[in-house]
Amino acid sequence: MKLMRVFLIVLVIVANLVFAQPSLADRPKLTQSSDYTEVTQALNSLLRAKNSPNQSDYTPEEIQKQISVLQLEKYIMETAKDWAQCSNETGKTLVVYAHKPKKSSFSDQSTLYYLGNGKSTDEEWNCDGVYLPSSVKISGLTFSDSQAKELGEPLALKIVPGTQLVAKTNSETGAVEFSVAPATFFKAGNWNVPNLAQADIDSQKPNAPIDD
Repeated sequence: MKLMRVFLIVLVIVANLVFAQPSLADRPKLTQSSDYTEVTQALNSLLRAKNSPNQSDYTPEEIQKQISVLQLEKYIMETAKDWAQCSNETGKTLVVYAHKPKKSSFSDQSTLYYLGNGKSTDEEWNCDGVYLPSSVKISGLTFSDSQAKELGEPLALKIVPGTQLVAKTNSETGAVEFSVAPATFFKAGNWNVPNLAQADIDSQKPNAPIDD
C-alpha cells in the first residue's frame, strides 16, 4: 500500500513537470526587452530626482505620479504571462500596431491593423500600441493630464509588452479612455503614423489578428 502511494506521488510530480514546463517555456521573457531596460532606467532616474526635488523641473507630486506609472509598467513586464493585448470597446473601428514576436526576441517593427469593435487582438501577437487620428477626443494622455481634449494631429500611443489594454469611449465626454495609460506617444518614429480621419478608419474592413 505504501509502495502504491509512493508510486502515485511520483506519477503526479512527473505529470506536473511534463505539463508545466512547456507552459513556463512559452511565457515571454519581457524583462529581457529594451522596454524593460528603458523603464528601469527612467524609474531609477526619477527615484534620484525624488530625493533631490530642487534639482528637478517637476514638482514632487508630478514626480511621484510618474514614479507610480513606471512602477506599474515594470510590474506588468515582470509578472505578465502573455504578450500585450488590446481590446476595442470604443464603438468604432480602432487602429492598432501589432506584430507576432518570437519568444526569444523583440522587435520594433509593428504593422497597422484595423481592430473591430468588441474585438481583442490575438494573445499570440503583441499589441504594441494604438493609433489615434486628429480631431479625436482623448483623456489621460499623460500622467498629469486627466482632462479630455481634441487631438490637433494624429498620434501613435505605445504600451509596454504584457499590457492588457482596453480602449473605451466615455459616454458623457465622447473621449477615448484607456484602462492603462500609454507608456509614450509620438508623431513619427519607428512606426508608420499616417494621416487618417476616423471616417477613413471606419471605411476599412477589420483585419487585425483577433482572439477567437
